[in-house]
Amino acid sequence: MEPIYVHSEYGKLKKVLLHRPGAETENLTPSTYVELLFDDAYFLPQAQKEHDAFAKILRDNGVEVIYLEDLVATVLSISKEIKDDFIERFIIEAGVDRESSLFHRVVNYFDTFKNNKELVVKMMAGVRFSELPNSEKKTLRELSQNELFALKPMPNLIFTRDPFSTINKGVSLHTMFFETRRRETLFGEYVFKHHPDYKTVELYYDRYQNTSIEGGDVMILSDKEIAVGMSQRTNSSSVEKLAHNIFNKKGTTIERIYAIDIPKGRSWMHLDTVFTQIDKNKFAIFSNYQFTIFKITKNEDGTHRIKKYKKSIDEIMGEVFKQKDVKLIHCGNGDPLISEREQWNDGSNVLAISPNVVVAYERNYVTNKALKEAGVKVFEIPSGELSRGRGGPRCMSMPLIREDVK
Repeated sequence: MEPIYVHSEYGKLKKVLLHRPGAETENLTPSTYVELLFDDAYFLPQAQKEHDAFAKILRDNGVEVIYLEDLVATVLSISKEIKDDFIERFIIEAGVDRESSLFHRVVNYFDTFKNNKELVVKMMAGVRFSELPNSEKKTLRELSQNELFALKPMPNLIFTRDPFSTINKGVSLHTMFFETRRRETLFGEYVFKHHPDYKTVELYYDRYQNTSIEGGDVMILSDKEIAVGMSQRTNSSSVEKLAHNIFNKKGTTIERIYAIDIPKGRSWMHLDTVFTQIDKNKFAIFSNYQFTIFKITKNEDGTHRIKKYKKSIDEIMGEVFKQKDVKLIHCGNGDPLISEREQWNDGSNVLAISPNVVVAYERNYVTNKALKEAGVKVFEIPSGELSRGRGGPRCMSMPLIREDVK
């Protein structure tokens, strides 16, 4: 089996990447919520219980669960050169100048960690000035701005869907929209460059592009088609760059890309916050507005052409999956008030773990009832804390291997 093999959104999930929330979420404060893209902090012990319940449901259904921190720790164990290079890059991308005394203090602090996983977990959590070795050479930033963190925490790592996307047998490594999330993709860069299981994976996009794209907007329809949302966080130029790269990569089987334009805003930050696939003829949807959809196809000379669709999203999915009857299961069962409330808590952001079987937040009970009435098997996970992060089961998971569907 290939290390990456994802040709659909609903084929039986065999292997998935998660990140268990850690101390990075406890390093959030009300004064940093906006910058770090949170509305509230987790009660961490309960958030971890909820996340563990999510992982258990996956394992109980035959899914191998691996964690981002373990992959990165493996990479750092390969050689001292890789580890030193990663640490240097990580500190610099956190906004610390290579020539500053702060840089060397942080390096010296990281050198005290003998266990690479503990080091990675600490890097994710953030580093306070007070944790660094005592030094009289304090920086002006440290003395004058009353900041707590030399390296800021990375609480959005729980959403492993976003920094990169698995597309068929390859990977799109992303440029994130908000500066606070851009360091997240450094982990992916080193995994796909050095990890023995993943270093041969084809890359369709890299993190050094000047326009953003995020994984919540990437939807795998088949080995020949994908959809990409044009959202608050995925730029239309990025969709065209991705299309060009995919169409011109030797061996790719993708022939069509559907660009789906959605409103730009906090509550519908990605395509998967308003539209996810459950089966070949079933989709969860937040339907308080209309989608605008474009089809991008490859020309023989390697360029591409774009056609605007006048059909509805269910009609287009019917064409793609050759289904006469496509069922859209509406968030909040279509009630405008309930729909808006449950969409805010990711009612449409379900994770299909096999055809017609999904994982959902239990708090979205109206949407879940609608799913069940439509014949969908729903595994509900506790979400009183996890839902504070504004990301559901699909957001918190990156499929690495799925079985093919017929």
